[in-house]
Amino acid sequence: MVFDKITEIIADTLDIDKDLIKPESSFNDMEVDSLYMVEIMLSIEEAFNITIEDASELKTVADLCAYVEQHIQ
Repeated sequence: MVFDKITEIIADTLDIDKDLIKPESSFNDMEVDSLYMVEIMLSIEEAFNITIEDASELKTVADLCAYVEQHIQ
């Protein structure tokens, strides 16, 4: 569920097909710049009702999913 919602947010933000987004997909490979990253993080914070303190350690979609799963419990 977390992965599906996160891929939906990333796909909408980057205007790409969500089937292209895999857990191992890195934000660098998807050419996510700092503005896109802020937009993605804000959308995720809103969707999951959490606060992301430091996104700099989140390198892949799997990293982001793990972070969200830890903070929604």
